[in-house]
Amino acid sequence: MALGSMKGSVKVRHFDHLSQDVRDELFSLAPGEFDRTSGRTVLANALGATLYIPGVRTDLVKAITKRAADGVRSVVIDLEDAVADDQVDGAVVNAIDAITELSDADQQTLLFVRVRTPEHIRDVIAGIGDSSSALNGFVLPKFSASTGARFLGEILAASDRVGTRLFAMPVLETPDVLYRESRTEALSAIRDLLGQYREMVLAVRFGATDLCGLYGIRRDRDLSIYHVGVVAELIAEVVNHLGRADGTGYTITGPVWEYFAGHERMFRPQLRATPFESRHAKSFRHQLVTNDVDGLIREIVLDRANGLTGKTVIHPSHVAAVHALSVVPHEEFSDASDILGSAEAGVRASGYRNKMNEMRPHRRWAERIRDRAAVFGVANPDISHVEILTALLDG
Repeated sequence: MALGSMKGSVKVRHFDHLSQDVRDELFSLAPGEFDRTSGRTVLANALGATLYIPGVRTDLVKAITKRAADGVRSVVIDLEDAVADDQVDGAVVNAIDAITELSDADQQTLLFVRVRTPEHIRDVIAGIGDSSSALNGFVLPKFSASTGARFLGEILAASDRVGTRLFAMPVLETPDVLYRESRTEALSAIRDLLGQYREMVLAVRFGATDLCGLYGIRRDRDLSIYHVGVVAELIAEVVNHLGRADGTGYTITGPVWEYFAGHERMFRPQLRATPFESRHAKSFRHQLVTNDVDGLIREIVLDRANGLTGKTVIHPSHVAAVHALSVVPHEEFSDASDILGSAEAGVRASGYRNKMNEMRPHRRWAERIRDRAAVFGVANPDISHVEILTALLDG
């Protein structure tokens, strides 16, 4: 399938909104450029913090353009949970108008629409006509093997209609994937279905709020999603079925962090003071703790430890934390380069002389570090996530 016109799409990179001097100070390897024609692995890693914006907003173009200028590189126009039932038709019109207008400009974010039904995909494509260059795909809610085939079939037909590759991002949030007695069968069926559309699937997402709601649970801001046992269990199972690093898996993104204002704390802050004190950033740490960003940072770290990449966000204040922690530390890149540069098996000391690198077991980890570094860059040896986050919030 030939790609459509590149009008409305330009090459962008993460952290381009920072000055060149700041980027030179932060990075030993600069983030790489990407656009809608980039490879699926590149774009999946480039999603970073995917910001959801309700489709009912009448200023969608202004909002998306502003967030792009602030460094957001993936946006979802939401027609589902963020829209009341009696406002859906208006939200679809807003989405069509926004895509059409953005397709006539130099669009600097990957742009998706979260639809409610397969028919909405058809409606959006019919509405935008030839003005499709700003659209990168669709987010598919409440995805299951029984409903997913229609969604995916519509995206395939839409891609043919506009002559441009459109991606799917299915959202797992239904009882059949959460309930233990049906989970294995449901995830196996989803894996089989997605396998038929592999090149179309950009990432698999979690609907954490819906999943918690099935049990009447809402996690407190002092806790991470990994403290909610039933959801944490599902995350592990989804990574097991769909996140394998053997060529059969997909990028799986971190669930949403839904808090964005400070509160009276019951537990200790989740950021150690030492890294901030050593960088003369005690007041900055206090700012993060006061605004509950420490909980978000902790969850981002846990996401990565559990095999997830990027994160759904619903507030612009969360983007900086996701992107700062997506930059590859120099030590990790050094280890990954050593592993990928060796044609032999075996074990040898890290270049930082603080761990052992095993060439065969760590190879897939190293490949993922390389892929992330390609879009988020590698920090200078004396730069930590503290300096990167400071630069993003100051910028």
